[in-house]
Amino acid sequence: MADLKLKSTSIELDEITGTEGEKAVDIGALRNNTGYVTLDYGLKNTAVTKSEITFLDGEEGVLRYRGYPIEQLAERASFLEVAYLLIYGELPSTTQYEEFEHSVTNHTLIHEDMKKFFEGYPQRAHPMGVLASMIGALSSFYPDVLNPVQDQIDIDLTIHRLLAKSATIAAWSFKNSIGHPVMYPQNRLDYSGNLLHMMFAMPTEEYELNDKIVSALNKLLILHADHEQNCSTSTVRVVGSSQANLYAAASAGVMALWGPLHGGANQAVIEMLQQIYDDGGASKQNIDKWIAKFKDKESGKRLMGFGHRVYKNFDPRATIIKKSADEVLGDLNLNDPLLDIAKQLEEAALSDEYFIEKKLYPNVDYYSGLLYRAMGIPTEMFTVMFALGRMPGWIANWKEMTEEGQPITRPRQIYTGKNRREFIEMEDRS
Repeated sequence: MADLKLKSTSIELDEITGTEGEKAVDIGALRNNTGYVTLDYGLKNTAVTKSEITFLDGEEGVLRYRGYPIEQLAERASFLEVAYLLIYGELPSTTQYEEFEHSVTNHTLIHEDMKKFFEGYPQRAHPMGVLASMIGALSSFYPDVLNPVQDQIDIDLTIHRLLAKSATIAAWSFKNSIGHPVMYPQNRLDYSGNLLHMMFAMPTEEYELNDKIVSALNKLLILHADHEQNCSTSTVRVVGSSQANLYAAASAGVMALWGPLHGGANQAVIEMLQQIYDDGGASKQNIDKWIAKFKDKESGKRLMGFGHRVYKNFDPRATIIKKSADEVLGDLNLNDPLLDIAKQLEEAALSDEYFIEKKLYPNVDYYSGLLYRAMGIPTEMFTVMFALGRMPGWIANWKEMTEEGQPITRPRQIYTGKNRREFIEMEDRS
């Protein structure tokens, strides 16, 4: 128990310890016993739930899904293996995986009537807006999800449909944005290969998958699959707490991810690197000039892709992605000038006392955009790829929350507006 004293009132609060030693106090009885609530902007110091899904230690640079280190999963697992792990709690057996993969693979087709929706979007419609609205529209085609009482078979079917169809929707939103005919999914391909096929194949010719690119995409999806109670995952839980269906909750997650401070950060990195390139490229003089701009608060320039809200020493995902980016660019024999700038900028920042003192280091977004570029994925699709990767984490959190019967989310606020005022008739207002 922890003792809390507020003026003349004293209250005992239950202490909670997580399996990895995290400490918390349960303030559930605070308001009833003291009249006080807590004020915590951005919920930086507030645990909104207990969860068995992901452990993150920002001070030590540790990320584990259901206990498994991210480094092992990224190197040795498939994306659907990790999706199964996150959603159902354990790595699948051979039989479980085959059944899961078969179910997901055989639900990749979307209703033909949904093609009319794509035709109605302007060609310049942002793929994230299309993805969010089309995922929400799935509930119209599968109205059984609106039933608040469902058995596990129905829930699993909804989960598998969402995993499968979100990839098709994402690929078709890309095709719509460039005016190309859509490509139907190929059940012979794995998840990553099928996604690339739907994005880049054309009906006029054969499309050959590059194994290195398929492997790199698999890693990227795994690295993005979950990240504890981030903005979009918390949004999924908040929406799901109202007993909204999974499609509605996932659609809200997509919208939350869209913001440049969340899923859009890797796009901001590319735009920053392009600015540096246009301003003079990778010369030491130009890099030093931009480092000075990033240190000057009055310049309005930020070093995008460095630092993290949670990680305080290094982002374990960034190391994996940097290695993968080098491999893909080397295999494709691509000479991306932005990669050269990224490496020199990283070296300069990591040796500068200003950034060292502030513990700013490359995060997952710094190299992921460069890797997507190498794959031929345009900047506007970066966040869409992030959303596909994060889908298993959203599903796992929605499933965990609904199974535990989490009450509807209803935060408090501190009111700072006007005190009571009497209504004044319009003719009497000055």
